[in-house]
Amino acid sequence: MSPHKLNERRLADAWAELQAHADSGQPLEADAYRLAFNDPEFLLRRETRGIRLQLEMLKPDLAQQALGIENTVVVFGSARFRDSEEAQARLNEAQAGGDAQAIRKAQALVRNARYYDEARAFARIVARHSSCCAPDDRLYICTGGGPGIMEAASRGAHDEGALNVGLNIALPHEQSANPYITPELSFKFHYFALRKMHFMMRAKALVAFPGGFGTLDELFEVITLVQCRKSKPVPIVLFGTDYWKRLINLDLLVEEGTISPEDLDLFEYVDDAQAAWDAIVRFYDLKS
Repeated sequence: MSPHKLNERRLADAWAELQAHADSGQPLEADAYRLAFNDPEFLLRRETRGIRLQLEMLKPDLAQQALGIENTVVVFGSARFRDSEEAQARLNEAQAGGDAQAIRKAQALVRNARYYDEARAFARIVARHSSCCAPDDRLYICTGGGPGIMEAASRGAHDEGALNVGLNIALPHEQSANPYITPELSFKFHYFALRKMHFMMRAKALVAFPGGFGTLDELFEVITLVQCRKSKPVPIVLFGTDYWKRLINLDLLVEEGTISPEDLDLFEYVDDAQAAWDAIVRFYDLKS
């Protein structure tokens, strides 16, 4: 009989037992005798929320470590934007139908399609730069994992054969993982708080394209953390000068004394993919 190894992992035996249970068609019902880590009724109790939070923290962290993902460029933006081709097709369809409201909506899609195309182009630039870097210096695109601008950035990295990260969130509607995320780096979260932590843990830059409430939430989260020095300074790039200045009058905050004039230096406006990349290059003095 072979001697047992001191560091032998015994968990595999437990997993095999559970797999056999499932293969036999036995339903997973409440059962005190079931192993705790495979007891969904137990894991979904209010009292085990802390464990679930820990798991959502640990799983994406270990997976990214395993693939060498240490430095990311986080891209936010609307989940509703589409590329130029799809936007034009929707406008053609709306015009054929003659519905005025549908036409206005499709016209907005066509107008904003350039942001999709620019996000894709920006991610390509990041991926091409990183392909020439040592592993520790590579930058990887990270998005919220959904459609729209998130898809565009994932797609740009995918175009160049680069790994990219998607931090998806379980929502009642709208959000699902886009097909361009590296499969091993496509994560799904229940807790917004843990998702936000993962955005910031490896972020070396934030590029915020036009978007809605979710984009604003993430943007101000980052600005606040940097302003309060809870996070190290990173380049915060607002893509689409006209959009952002129409949306938010940040000069008003200075005039009313609610922020300091130097707080406006925490971010900068750009209007094309190369300018967004140049802002990151200047911040870190990279060789572009």
